[in-house]
Amino acid sequence: MIDGMEHLPTTEAAVTALRALADRYGREIEVVHDIGADQTSRRTAAGVGVTTDPDGTLPHEAHVVFGGLPRVRVRLFPEDDALIDVEGVECPDVPRDDVPAFLRSLFDGLAYVKARRFPPGYFLVVPLPGDRTHKEFIPMIVLTPWLSARVR
Repeated sequence: MIDGMEHLPTTEAAVTALRALADRYGREIEVVHDIGADQTSRRTAAGVGVTTDPDGTLPHEAHVVFGGLPRVRVRLFPEDDALIDVEGVECPDVPRDDVPAFLRSLFDGLAYVKARRFPPGYFLVVPLPGDRTHKEFIPMIVLTPWLSARVR
């Protein structure tokens, strides 16, 4: 389901949803998969040659890069969350089920940058379904032309 709330039980389901979004918005997409406890970033204590978790499953992590502006990278973790990088601004701990809605807000132009006068600062604000938002601090040095064009 692309337009409503989706439940993405696996990393592969999330990758499939992101491919559909890339197609919908006419964006190139590059996906790299890391499969196995010895390959995923959060399983460094797994040991050499150990590929499964203690329960026998293979953890699956995916790195997704979208072409075009804004520059977006998504890192899907086996623990049902993601790290989304928008123009160099890292948005950690985004629930995997919120990733498609987060990207639709970006690609539809709903996301904006909120300027704070005192103390001076900027925040990337991404609207999500259910009157929720994801808000991330942006250091002034990171303001790219795409981010600057969305300052309110």
